[in-house]
Amino acid sequence: MKLFDVYPLFNIEIVKGKGAHVWDSEGTEYLDLYGGHAVISVGHSHPDYVSAITDQVNKLGFYSNSVINSLQQRFADKLGKACGYDDYSLFIVNTGAEANENAMKLASFHNNKRRVIAFQHSFHGRTSAAVRVTDNPKIVAPINDTMPVTFLPLNDINIVKAELEKGDVSSVIIEGILGVGGIQLPKDAFLRELRQVCTEYGAVLILDEIQSGYGRSGKFFAHQYAGIRPDMITVAKGIANGFPMSAVLISPEFKPVYGMLGTTFGGNHLACAGAIAVLEIMEKEKMIENVVKVSDYLLNELKHLPGIKEVRGRGLMIGLEFNESIKEIRTKLLFEEKVFTGVAGTNTIRLLPPLCLTLDEAKDFIRRFRKVLGC
Repeated sequence: MKLFDVYPLFNIEIVKGKGAHVWDSEGTEYLDLYGGHAVISVGHSHPDYVSAITDQVNKLGFYSNSVINSLQQRFADKLGKACGYDDYSLFIVNTGAEANENAMKLASFHNNKRRVIAFQHSFHGRTSAAVRVTDNPKIVAPINDTMPVTFLPLNDINIVKAELEKGDVSSVIIEGILGVGGIQLPKDAFLRELRQVCTEYGAVLILDEIQSGYGRSGKFFAHQYAGIRPDMITVAKGIANGFPMSAVLISPEFKPVYGMLGTTFGGNHLACAGAIAVLEIMEKEKMIENVVKVSDYLLNELKHLPGIKEVRGRGLMIGLEFNESIKEIRTKLLFEEKVFTGVAGTNTIRLLPPLCLTLDEAKDFIRRFRKVLGC
């Protein structure tokens, strides 16, 4: 049987990782400034994380949600304390798309409305409803194209308000920082106004923090720069440092009913063990403080490099936009300087390193990047 060929692949097989470094099958070491799409939060093969997963699988890898799993409540308690939402409820699932699906579903149950407002250049996942609110028609199949969605420009509150006034909007979904869209930041004032108009017109505000959450922005959630509290927050990626897991943080306004949501694998024992370890490591090693320190250095240095049209981002979620395609620059970084980076579109390099990236490693990246840019 062949693999279904949907990914263009670099001819590299990564077989080992430690901290912000990975090694391929030939023994070549790379500096990882991408973290596998922002999934690696506390670093590759962190010993505490490895120990937690190992200890749990030696006891029990999985049982269903028909019985008590105290690891779920332990995780929820730690997450609520870490992010400041301990009065919210938690529904645990497996992927970012699944978290967004359930958030939009719960919103529709809540207000009995159908239409969703999303934003231009957004990305929320590849499953049915999640892909429909993703602003990329190429990946929306005809079967997905039935849910009513309106895509609006980012940071224009008047246009949002005009749509909400029509009275049929169930939810508004927005990324804390638009990742695939090129590291575009919602303005803090816009998010505050968005919170206000959603409340005014009875629309549920969903903050997709799947890529921008878990400390990546320099706060636990990127929307916390604006000082708002959404109705629901979706998280994934860095939540369990590579173990498939996601969750929805749900305001006390929403009341659960047996059977309205469900999952087989969500909140399984291994996932919870990994997620608890991540939060403990983040606290013990002060990783959010590290993000602020290292990102201050990176953003300052990057803004002084030649050829970069614009540097955008917060924390360790950084976009470098060039006037031309970045394909050659990224290829040189990978194959000549041994640095993994990501992309957003054709002209933007995306940096999403593990939150444990040190100042020395950041300086090493700048040195290698300067060589590629010829400066």
